[in-house]
Amino acid sequence: MISRVLIANRGEIALRIIRACKELGLETVAVYSEADRDASYLHLADDCVCIGKAPSVESYLNIPRIIAAAEIADVDAIHPGYGFLAENSHFAEICRDCKIEFIGPTVENMQLLGDKIQAKALANRANVPTTPDSKGAVETVEDACRIADEIGYPVALKAAAGGGGRGIRFAHNRATLKTIFNQAKAEALVAFNDGRVFMEKCIENFRHIEVQILGDHHGNMVHLWERECSVQRRNQKVIEQTPAPGLSQELREKICDASARLAREAGYHNAGTVEYMLDNDNNFYFLEVNTRIQVEHCITEMVTGVDLVQWQLRVAMGEKLGFTQEDIKQEGTAIECRINAEDPAKNFMPSPGRIDAFVAPGGLGVRWDSHVYQGYTIPPTYDSMVGKLIVHRPTRQEAIATTKRALDEFVIEPTKTTIPLCREILGHEKFVNGQWDTKMIEREMQNG
Repeated sequence: MISRVLIANRGEIALRIIRACKELGLETVAVYSEADRDASYLHLADDCVCIGKAPSVESYLNIPRIIAAAEIADVDAIHPGYGFLAENSHFAEICRDCKIEFIGPTVENMQLLGDKIQAKALANRANVPTTPDSKGAVETVEDACRIADEIGYPVALKAAAGGGGRGIRFAHNRATLKTIFNQAKAEALVAFNDGRVFMEKCIENFRHIEVQILGDHHGNMVHLWERECSVQRRNQKVIEQTPAPGLSQELREKICDASARLAREAGYHNAGTVEYMLDNDNNFYFLEVNTRIQVEHCITEMVTGVDLVQWQLRVAMGEKLGFTQEDIKQEGTAIECRINAEDPAKNFMPSPGRIDAFVAPGGLGVRWDSHVYQGYTIPPTYDSMVGKLIVHRPTRQEAIATTKRALDEFVIEPTKTTIPLCREILGHEKFVNGQWDTKMIEREMQNG
């Protein structure tokens, strides 16, 4: 049994996990860096431990300090949230070696699915559609050119250990491929401590569709339908929505069934997300699996009524899923806007500093997940996300209207945020018509 959980993260996800634990009657321990000593959620935790200075390598990425905090605070489990160490299989292994439950999938799941080459091979075994690829790591530029000639340009070079839109380079011809190949391997080594790269056929102007999966330790596996995350800037998500507009029910079920099939093939436990590219002809192709809770999990919660973070904890405690696939329905439409402390008018320059005036929106169907408050100082050290605006309404048209109204209610001063960009996207004809792809901001928006 689990009775006391350490949250190895910060910001809004730390607050989200504390709330889920409290509702399950679990005690919580919040860790924090010196930059986060004034975080509001620290007052909601049962205990707090400072784990180091502001830089992540000295705090939220410092495994020995987190484990020491867990042992001092006498916890049973660690929830990693997202980002930082959430998909670090070495951290998960250390936790379990120390008899501390890691709230997430098994170490084997993380190692298998965290390696993009192995994950794609798994997708092929599970009969999940994939793009033509190099069938393994590409060692030399000569091999890269030969493979590219076979599968056809454009091609994408990807770090085997990459993810989240990082570690990707594109080539539309042989000259470019020769230029970027060694750069890609060097960048992969620096960023992921793994210099392996593989190559696959590049699908241009695709829609980004992902499927939430959830499995227990008793052989039960379900999907919780799909989300669309095509509104991106430089591979970083800006707005997410569910259901994905314009998908036939047949296609929706094919994508979701493929995700559950892949998860069963992997023997997956806990929450995860299977991601896909959807081309202009409605063909979908496997992209990757994220072995953690996603930033955008909230919109799935709104349309299904399933508390995903609570079920992460309950699965870790050995519970069976309390529902079957037939029980999970999509009700209404949910939209999430990520509100970042960045200035779209100045090439998305970060805007850290003190928030002197702050008013969050409200009203029917509006949810605001955030750790900030009036007087809070946004540190320059971490991700710039201020919070997530989540709207749930009966129809997509109503959800768009409510989201626009909620964005207009925000007061966050003097901090510059991405609210104007979100407002512009929501009013764009192609977003309204569900025709947005992952490169649309760069092509269509003045500040892309």
